[in-house]
Amino acid sequence: MAAPTANEKKNISSNSSHIPDDISLMILSKLPVKSWSLLLENHDFFKKFRNNVISKSHPLYDDACQILTQYERPCWNVYLFSGDKFENKVKLDFPPSSFHRRTPQCSFTPFSVLGSAVNGILCIFDIKYALLWNPATEEIKVILPGFAEFKHDLTTFIKRCGFGYDHITHDYKVIQHVDYIGSRIDKYPMLKPFWEIYSLKSNSWRKIDIDIPTMSWSCNNGVYFDGVCHWQELSNKLVSFNLCNEMCFITPSFLEDLPNDFDVVNLNVLNGCVAIITSRIDSTSFQISILGEFGIKESWIKLFDIERMSCNIYPIGIGMNGNIFFKTNDDKHEITCLNLTTGLIEEIDLKGNRFSCQVVIYKRNLHPIREIRD
Repeated sequence: MAAPTANEKKNISSNSSHIPDDISLMILSKLPVKSWSLLLENHDFFKKFRNNVISKSHPLYDDACQILTQYERPCWNVYLFSGDKFENKVKLDFPPSSFHRRTPQCSFTPFSVLGSAVNGILCIFDIKYALLWNPATEEIKVILPGFAEFKHDLTTFIKRCGFGYDHITHDYKVIQHVDYIGSRIDKYPMLKPFWEIYSLKSNSWRKIDIDIPTMSWSCNNGVYFDGVCHWQELSNKLVSFNLCNEMCFITPSFLEDLPNDFDVVNLNVLNGCVAIITSRIDSTSFQISILGEFGIKESWIKLFDIERMSCNIYPIGIGMNGNIFFKTNDDKHEITCLNLTTGLIEEIDLKGNRFSCQVVIYKRNLHPIREIRD
């Protein structure tokens, strides 16, 4: 066989030194953001980086679909929808006919999904009660009350901040904060604010000695991803609580450097990245930023600044493949979806409501709740 010519050697050398964009971006993602953040100022690199974030395949989306929850007095409705154009829609039966205890239908306050659907399980709660629900099997597990006390002359606030899976102990957990408010609080010197964690495996609560900010009442219900619960506190700092080692990271928000003109700050997960959608109620524009590194304020990266949507919008969740869901801020409350990859807007043919609605990613699981593992 003849030896390669000089040109052939040059081509071989050139080909062997080329690293595909997806691999190079994956390598960079393992490094501290500050070590490569200057690359984001390059338009071509930023475009590749953004496309990689919104198009990368994540196991979370394999055979998954979306769930829309909405509350319209006196009913709480749940819809399952999927398909390229969301043509497959099913209204789920909640609560199942086998469940005869207190239900959202007889509640005077809206129920919500806490965080994200985790391995096919939804944690549903209102001001006082919480339960785990597997829509595929219609199984419900009522979560026992914690250590909160209720006095006739005090207001007890239970702020549920996170629901997720501890992959070390193979346990589902809920973390919440309890506080007491009232003019007669001095009558009860033993009632102090505290944090507590529920374990499905032991079916019990335990108090934890930790000093972290609780969730802001004005934000959505936080999110869960890969063993960590995330929520926003009053000043929009991101609180990240690891369910496995019970350690916490607090990340300053980029919002601290911006004018206080955002009515809506929606925390979510975009293809495995913690993301924040910001908008105004009376605006047709919104912004999407993702977090590159816990605890580092400068690692927030603005991916999109989208203007001139067809009407005023309110973000209600992020679905599969970078789909952003909104409800229109008008009398119709229509649910629409923006595909970040194509830029196309699809109508879902489902209505939101004026009170509360959410979209979360859901993956069907036929196992009993106690037997479901990550």
